[in-house]
Amino acid sequence: MLLVLSEEHREHLQILTRVGGAVVGEFGRIAIEFLRRGSNPKVYEGAARKLEVSSTTIQQAVEGLTYLLCESSKLMISEVDFQHSVLVLGFPEEINKVLLQLYLDNRKEICQILTELEPDLSHYHNMEWRLDVQLASRSLRHQIKPTITMKLHLKQNQELSTQVLQTDPATLLHLIQELEQALAEMKTNHCRRIVRNIK
Repeated sequence: MLLVLSEEHREHLQILTRVGGAVVGEFGRIAIEFLRRGSNPKVYEGAARKLEVSSTTIQQAVEGLTYLLCESSKLMISEVDFQHSVLVLGFPEEINKVLLQLYLDNRKEICQILTELEPDLSHYHNMEWRLDVQLASRSLRHQIKPTITMKLHLKQNQELSTQVLQTDPATLLHLIQELEQALAEMKTNHCRRIVRNIK
């Protein structure tokens, strides 16, 4: 699987074609620090003075490199696929080797950092449901109006919360179809690879 970068990300990484492998390695170190601790404008300004470019250019290059490493790590692309993905950027061979080594050395840590950044969302714990059918009203004597009421019990950080939902059978059937489609999608190789990476 090849990683496809947008035109904007390619532009941000173009500064790497004008510097040597040692500088690209330093950019990689800054990108990993960016993931660990966040942005540091002083580092960008120092690098900008050394390379005689704007600090915005340095920041964009670091963010582009961070994106390249993060997306490659998320997808757990192989060594060969990473080389092919970087090859289309048109970097010299020396820089391609530095980027590959940077990816191989840091992909496990990047996956761990991305997992820690993942939000802790509520998840299903239990459900109660009830079916109500209105057979008639004062104005309409012969009507059938079914309503399904569901009480969802959700769990987040060992705390329980409840949500009450009410719907008609047609909407519920559509919801079931969408969820079944999502479950089928989860069985594809692409999704399995991503889920394996998240865990």
